Amino acid sequence: MFLGLDLGTSGLRALLVRQDGEIVASAMAGYEVSHLKAGWSEQDPANWVAACRTAIASLKKTNEAALSALRGIGIAGQMHGATLLDSDGAVLRPSILWNDTRSHSESATLDAVEGVRALSGNIVFPGFTAPKLLWVAKNEPEIFAKVSKVLLPKDYLNFWLTGKYFSDMSDSAGTSWLDVGARTWSEFLLDASGMHKNQMPELFEGCEAGATLRADLAAEWGVSENTVVVAGAGDNAAAACGMGILNEGDAFVSLGTSGVLLTAKESYTPQPETAVHTFCHAIPGRWYQMGVTLAATDSLNWLAENLGETAEALTSALGNTISPPGEMQFMPYLSGERTPHNDSRIRGAFLNIDISAKHPDLTRAVLEGVGFALRDNFEALKSAGADLKRLVAIGGGANARYWVELLATTLNIPIDIPEKGEFGAALGAARLAIVGASDATIAQVMTKPAIAETIFPRTELVAAYETAYQSWRKIYPAIKALK
Repeated sequence: MFLGLDLGTSGLRALLVRQDGEIVASAMAGYEVSHLKAGWSEQDPANWVAACRTAIASLKKTNEAALSALRGIGIAGQMHGATLLDSDGAVLRPSILWNDTRSHSESATLDAVEGVRALSGNIVFPGFTAPKLLWVAKNEPEIFAKVSKVLLPKDYLNFWLTGKYFSDMSDSAGTSWLDVGARTWSEFLLDASGMHKNQMPELFEGCEAGATLRADLAAEWGVSENTVVVAGAGDNAAAACGMGILNEGDAFVSLGTSGVLLTAKESYTPQPETAVHTFCHAIPGRWYQMGVTLAATDSLNWLAENLGETAEALTSALGNTISPPGEMQFMPYLSGERTPHNDSRIRGAFLNIDISAKHPDLTRAVLEGVGFALRDNFEALKSAGADLKRLVAIGGGANARYWVELLATTLNIPIDIPEKGEFGAALGAARLAIVGASDATIAQVMTKPAIAETIFPRTELVAAYETAYQSWRKIYPAIKALK
């Protein structure tokens, strides 16, 4: 048995699978995000540990015999979070998360340092880890002085599971401290933000063993002390492993909290000026490029909460087949935007609101706005050299067929919907554990999912959505001028 853990922003998912990939059981436990000030987003790492304990206890209660055969654990995690520990391994402050934008000025300062983009392969975005430490140094110097280790969220769980400090290449690539081409910590990048290599965890490939499970946890769970904990992966790299997105041209779109367009790369070809992320993959000798819009289902959930509806009810009211684009327009910049704008201060907007507008009109505008933001990502990936012919759709938003058809038409490429089942980050983490704790190969384990349906562009509406997109993309510079 192998365990995949997905440490997300709102909860942890545990997936117990056999070596052949058959899913035996799953469990979930949630936690909250703290927003003490505008632009702040934090979590107490103790809540991640509590969620992990809860999920494992649930698996043990319902599947004790299966859990007792555990051989390996892999963790996928929300990226970029700064979890600061002192010399005793104690947490110094709440972890500053990926969607925290307080360090926008520090990120600009760091991004302007000559050589930073060249080594890291990326713009220094406000959500990345390095500028967060510059912010802590400036605003919480007494805490900064005590920092002995900086861990990403999933690496804190690795530390709790094993007592060892280690990370993987895919997650570490989002810190602005990794030489992404060489797949190693960069002394130059660390020095640029006042950090040292001894404050970093040891690096492994995602499918390599980092350590074994602590003896006390092994006894508590009823598993072997020889249970291997692999280095794991950032959530998007793990999702790519879960769907077999490993080779040049393989790609997926994720309609989750954020919206992601990701394509695998067999070589390192960064183009940071496009605001496309270029990160290490979770397997050796591979990278990936990714565009991110920060509020995808977050935009829909925000609308649903304010209308007193559920997101499912709002999308169901639109049906399964798209109509021509509406007159109302929505900018999904509720938390700023990454690709292509790198703008943490921009905010969302509705335009062309008519007195006759009802809930379905607002919903359609939100879905179109997120779709057009993903088209921005699509264009950025193309400018960085990607040649995408089709996509696989994952994430909660992929359950809304209307939204997927809208996206297929906006991008003018077919989108595959996998058969019902697990194929995301938790499965990818389990697959990394299978490779790291058995003699199975990457090619044997990380296969593509069966496809239930392919949704093709509505050819008769492609031109209309192209016109609507070209109109929509003129809005950003106009509203930015008003800030």
